[in-house]
Amino acid sequence: MADQSDWRAQRDHAVAQHALAEQRRRAAETAQAMELVTRFAREAAARGLRTTALTAFAYDGGGRYRTDLRGWYVHRNRTLAITEDGRYYVLGVPSSLRARLLGAQVPPADPPLIVGRGARDGESMPLETLLQRRLAAGDDWP
Repeated sequence: MADQSDWRAQRDHAVAQHALAEQRRRAAETAQAMELVTRFAREAAARGLRTTALTAFAYDGGGRYRTDLRGWYVHRNRTLAITEDGRYYVLGVPSSLRARLLGAQVPPADPPLIVGRGARDGESMPLETLLQRRLAAGDDWP
């Protein structure tokens, strides 16, 4: 009986350690990605890239909604953006009459180092590459 309780305690400790390590890894990844986003916002402003009023898309495909955000779309399908103050946004919201009439409220998100991780082949891309492509395109962006 003692062996079984020792084994359970060791297993629980190992699980807790793995969870803590994963939490640290994610925090480090987020910090690194946030630095890339901040650097992008500074560089885009320094290059004089034109900002635009950002719109959010409805998850169900019911159109796009106004937001109070200004910045740069960084994905061609206008689902990801970075604002002038260096915050990262995933511009998806639930459809609602309120959003249609008053505009959508979109909270900032933690940026990933790999955009589209877990998506179909060819749809994921390192955040750094995505941001470099956006800067290289200048104002000639969809």
